[in-house]
Amino acid sequence: MTETSTGPGGGGAPEPTAPGLSLAECVLSATAAPSLHNSQPWLFRIGAGRIDVYADRSRQLEVLDPVGRELLISVGAAVFTLRLALRRAGHLSDLHLFPDASDPDLVARVSVGRATAPTPEVTALADAIAHRHTNRWPFVSAVVPADVLAQLTTAARLEGATLTVANAVSRNTILGLSQVADRRLRAKGGYRAELAHWTVPHAGRRDGVPPTVVGPWDALETLPIRDFGLLQPQLDRMTERFEPYPTIVVLITPGDTERHWLQAGQALQCVLLKATSLQLSTTPISQPIEIPAIRELLTDAGAGWAQMIMRIGYGRPATTTPRRPIGEVLLS
Repeated sequence: MTETSTGPGGGGAPEPTAPGLSLAECVLSATAAPSLHNSQPWLFRIGAGRIDVYADRSRQLEVLDPVGRELLISVGAAVFTLRLALRRAGHLSDLHLFPDASDPDLVARVSVGRATAPTPEVTALADAIAHRHTNRWPFVSAVVPADVLAQLTTAARLEGATLTVANAVSRNTILGLSQVADRRLRAKGGYRAELAHWTVPHAGRRDGVPPTVVGPWDALETLPIRDFGLLQPQLDRMTERFEPYPTIVVLITPGDTERHWLQAGQALQCVLLKATSLQLSTTPISQPIEIPAIRELLTDAGAGWAQMIMRIGYGRPATTTPRRPIGEVLLS
């Protein structure tokens, strides 16, 4: 979605909010972005012709994400969704990362640009926002066509990242490393307590991972999908055979700074929405990226830094996860 980025394709100087444009509705769309454990670590402030996006550090996962990399990837996904919502509403936008050096939690400022009709591609991506859900169920054993994968790699490239498709050898290596990482995380101090914080349901909860999206066990124990049912023994979870040869992709950025993490989040959401618009299902496999020593094995210093691993395929419809009401994420 380069036409909404800062630069020649951007919107120029901020404009007053146009008649009929609801910035609050655009923020509401942004809250549908994916986040680690559905932690939703973002806050927004609406100003004159702009929306400021903040990282909510109170929602950082200290065990899995001690440096806040995945938090900023999540916020980056929300930033992309916000830009896309503005574009669907008929406006270009300008994006400025970390616009105020005195406020490091202000990670992005999205300014409303000139009015212009959305393209069919923008409309298709925007329509996918409400239908993008993490799918923890088995996928069918159908090959994802090369031209479809090419569209996903293009989506990542438009947001400054690279999406590589694992071949048979690298796929098996990634799956093996993922299983090792999953075992290490389970043995890590505080992991279960943090998992419980984001998975144990209670009345009225609007964040975290509810039992309805946990999914079945993998009978072949091939895919290390995060076990959100680990601390919920009351769940009646079935065992199913997952696809033996999953399609695995790796999202890579040229560097590994906070700006690159935000860039990774925007590229991630662009890829996920493109996949959703193409009737694909997606599952993050983030465990190997959460163990520094294992992440180094997946990172090629010449090609860039691995930021996210995903499983992609054709699966059954996935269940939605709750979202915090807009009143909880809007700052006065």
